[in-house]
Amino acid sequence: MSPRPAQALLFDLDGTLVDSAPDLAAAGNAVRAARGLPPLSASLYRPHTSAGARGMLKVAMGLGPDAAEYDALKDEFLRAYELGLAEHTGCFPAMAALIDRLDAQQVPWGIVTNKVTRFTLPILAHLGLDRRAGAVVCGDTTPHAKPHPAPLLEAARRMGLAPERCVYVGDDLRDVQAGQAAGMQTVAVRWGYLGDDLPVEAWGADAVVNDPLELLKWVGMP
Repeated sequence: MSPRPAQALLFDLDGTLVDSAPDLAAAGNAVRAARGLPPLSASLYRPHTSAGARGMLKVAMGLGPDAAEYDALKDEFLRAYELGLAEHTGCFPAMAALIDRLDAQQVPWGIVTNKVTRFTLPILAHLGLDRRAGAVVCGDTTPHAKPHPAPLLEAARRMGLAPERCVYVGDDLRDVQAGQAAGMQTVAVRWGYLGDDLPVEAWGADAVVNDPLELLKWVGMP
């Protein structure tokens, strides 16, 4: 699909703007270590990273939210993650260049993530992105998380833009679902975590891109 002229790009955080998989995997292995279990390869955690604690604990301990001990393990995992959430997390290659190009041309951009404020803001501050984003909407900013459209609509409101003039960029099916529900164009990225369910081409996004700089055309930049 050819992009309609848009005024702003909105990004998912984990798996789209930043690669947080190493630090989330380390927290999963910390839970294992506390029980005398050996660490697992980061490659096992990576496809499940967009699911946060739920995904990491599924890999680390083989448990889901219906398990009796899940809530306690989740709290333990989150404490471990908070201690090292910016150790190895950084922007994906070329994302920093993309943000620089957007800022240079005064093209607004923002972040909409299901990661809660407690973890999101320290990461953005560590990367120097906290004061550059036109809006940061976290998983606890609105009463609903993605795939509900409320967080995306809130980001557009904060940036003073109509939702249909925004493009939402993500690496998970729920990102596409949220963007569509908000009336935004949607772009899926191949460099993200993507999960292990439907292939990215089947998500129904307006486009799938291989490189961050491909996103420039969505805001009319060469």
